[in-house]
Amino acid sequence: MRREMIAFVPAIILAGYWIGLEAMILLGVTALAVGWMTRPVLPSDDLEMTTLDPATGLPLRELALPMMDKIMAEARTSNRLTSCFVIAIDDPQNFTANTSTREFDDTMRRSAERLRSVLRDSDYIARLGGARFMVMLKPTPNPDLESMIQLSVRLQSTLEEPLSIGGRTLSPTFHIGFCQMSRSPKPDAESILDAAEIAAEEASRNGTSAIRAFSNEIRRSAEIRSALSAEVGDALENGEIVAYFQPQICTDTGLISGMQAMPRWLHRDRGVLGETDIMPAVMAANLRTRFYEVMMFQVFNGLKEWNAREELVGVISLPINEELLANPKMPERLQWEFDRFELPADQIRLVLEQEIVSKLSDDMISHTLSACRKMGCKIELAGFGSGPASINSVRNACAERIRIHRSFVAHVDHDAEQQRLVAAIISLAEGLGIQTIAEGVGSIGEHAMLAQLGCNHVQGRGIASPMPLEETHDWIARHMAKLEKTPRLNTRRGS
Repeated sequence: MRREMIAFVPAIILAGYWIGLEAMILLGVTALAVGWMTRPVLPSDDLEMTTLDPATGLPLRELALPMMDKIMAEARTSNRLTSCFVIAIDDPQNFTANTSTREFDDTMRRSAERLRSVLRDSDYIARLGGARFMVMLKPTPNPDLESMIQLSVRLQSTLEEPLSIGGRTLSPTFHIGFCQMSRSPKPDAESILDAAEIAAEEASRNGTSAIRAFSNEIRRSAEIRSALSAEVGDALENGEIVAYFQPQICTDTGLISGMQAMPRWLHRDRGVLGETDIMPAVMAANLRTRFYEVMMFQVFNGLKEWNAREELVGVISLPINEELLANPKMPERLQWEFDRFELPADQIRLVLEQEIVSKLSDDMISHTLSACRKMGCKIELAGFGSGPASINSVRNACAERIRIHRSFVAHVDHDAEQQRLVAAIISLAEGLGIQTIAEGVGSIGEHAMLAQLGCNHVQGRGIASPMPLEETHDWIARHMAKLEKTPRLNTRRGS
């Protein structure tokens, strides 16, 4: 039915007229045969190109799964085993927000090259989309858990070497989840890849550069997270979700300058669950407003207790979301809480999450935020430098402090590029006349370097882990006792 076949029609008609019906049929059959043999056929390479990643040249999931099935069949035939790895950038939304499309694609391409440099030529690599890769090992005899962990560490250390891309130095961190063939729920590609993805998700929930192997416990954890949304409503009403508090320290004096409120779920069966478990359940159950009401009560109750004990804890940071600020009754509710607990409004700092920053021009959000400021509440912008926060955002919010994202804080004690980035943020903040706090400080070295760079406040597990209200009293006493024993120099920063 191709247009080129039209050229044969006059010849077929003339053959029938001059020679007869048999010649007409013979020429027609010949034309059909020629047309069939010369039909355009898409080359196999082009078929593969439709399932290849344009940035890295690696096969995508659709093409990878059949190849993974072949590898698993080879493993069964040869009485050997294989393993599947899922490797992904930590906090991919933050990474993509801070890189251009070209920089992101170059990062993926360079990362794929680095993976290949560590693996054997016979190992199979694919890209799962976004900032994720898949690796399927060539079948080998008895690949035990320890050797898979060691391979994960080698892959991770190679991938996390700083990258020079477009005149910038990027330092992405990676988490890894893997599943051994012997632990796969079913002996097929879909099952082992799903299991590796579950392990990778578990790794991503446990901080930067985490590694997790798939197990029945991890699978149960994933099932538990799905079940938590059905329980979260009762937990909020029964007092199972409470605020833990993480101290914030002034780098000039060492004194406690504030506390960060963080949710914890005291689950009767599953122990203490963190924010990464709580928030998905809260959002799935559409209970964000009720959740923040509970957290607000916990914060005000803590403030009242600290004040009664004359413990100086500074200002309490309470993260809030877009839904709260879009509620015109929020200032009224806050004022009611201040009056009920007999507390001044300036002891609360509202931490604006990143999702709000780009919407500060919204009339309702702007009105609510303005009313909170007039009441006396302090304002802080979270994740500065890693999202949509801009100079206009700081101005519109009238923020008195910005929060330096943990991605800039990691390794700042020995990474020169991180030091330059943090110094630039601090210099900008000083020029605007606002303070800075660094989150996610994990070591004494990071604390010391941030203090040298001029960051005003620090917070993280290197200072103290989040703790329940009743434990803060002993921690405050120990911290103050340690400060009293520390020699003081009568000098000012920069002198």
